[in-house]
Amino acid sequence: MAHGVNANLARRWVNEVERRRSGTSAEVVTRGDESTTFVPLQLPPPVRPAAAADIRIELRRGTTTISVSWPCAAAAECVAWMRELLR
Repeated sequence: MAHGVNANLARRWVNEVERRRSGTSAEVVTRGDESTTFVPLQLPPPVRPAAAADIRIELRRGTTTISVSWPCAAAAECVAWMRELLR
């Protein structure tokens, strides 16, 4: 699963909570003064890598080098320009 939780363990936790809500007694393990119970948490959304702000192209032909930085919003125009340039 996305947050590294075993699916079988998560399913068991959900089943325990559903049994508690329905009135059926659920098993609670007690260790000394602490008890282990299911605590629902709100997880933050997964972090996605930031999109690149520009398309960066470096062309070399012989001793000539051209470096181009093109905005991602105009990617279609960049493709058309590249096709014309490479003809």
